[in-house]
Amino acid sequence: MTEEVKIANPAPLGLIGFGLTTVILSLINAGLLPAGGTAAVLPLAFAFGGLIQMIAGILEFRCGNTFGMVAFLSYGAFWWWFCLLVLLGSNHVLDLSAAGTTIGATLVGWGVFTLYMWVATFRLNNALWWVFLTLWVTFFLLGFGDLLGNATLKVAGGYLGIVCGLLAIYTSFATVTNATFNRTVLPLGPR
Repeated sequence: MTEEVKIANPAPLGLIGFGLTTVILSLINAGLLPAGGTAAVLPLAFAFGGLIQMIAGILEFRCGNTFGMVAFLSYGAFWWWFCLLVLLGSNHVLDLSAAGTTIGATLVGWGVFTLYMWVATFRLNNALWWVFLTLWVTFFLLGFGDLLGNATLKVAGGYLGIVCGLLAIYTSFATVTNATFNRTVLPLGPR
């Protein structure tokens, strides 16, 4: 008789990597932490927001979860893009002086991608539905804030990003807690 091997759910790992990094950067975008703090976010974004999500995405592939694989690998790559953009731009390896609204357009593109990922959450739990709803709106606020030169939209994106990151942290916490207790302790809400 063969004993079935239980495979751990990698989603809470990816969610905490995404959530914590998103909260810290969003506190800067909202103006609640100094803009100079972006330098402190870069190692967190590279290691925890980026690498940890990519590991979670690879593990989701192993579990056969297409949604989790696409989400974690994509948003992990987003954090690497962010780090490389800031590091290479601030060290003049990349000349961003003529980039204009390209970064804003890229953020809107991430909003479009997140919008289609949000549609897929209609088959998942309410917690993920809220994470992806607040994330696509956050990307649009930040992107259009940059495209239109509207600082108020960027600050609003920062505040909504805080909410999004906290929702991801809660979703990670609830998933770990429920798995540990082997019952629903913290609700995720069925769809």
